[in-house]
Amino acid sequence: MPNIKSAKKRVLVNQAKALRNKMLKSKLKTEIKKFNDAVASGNKEEASAAYRLAVKKVDQAVSHGILHKNTAARKKSALTVKFNSIA
Repeated sequence: MPNIKSAKKRVLVNQAKALRNKMLKSKLKTEIKKFNDAVASGNKEEASAAYRLAVKKVDQAVSHGILHKNTAARKKSALTVKFNSIA
């Protein structure tokens, strides 16, 4: 643990931000898994709703700085391809 007051504060702030980032990543992964499950079941309506939520979470992760914009674009593209494969 640091001795300087500002360094102590930085440790606490960094822990809080790391927790927030972890929470947002976890929510993102959960939504993507729900989408994958909906696609696997073949339910078009359920997959459509899950697709919208998953894309929303990816966009939110970019806006919070959790994901790079190119990573988000790649993930959204993969989700779209998977969604369009449902016949």
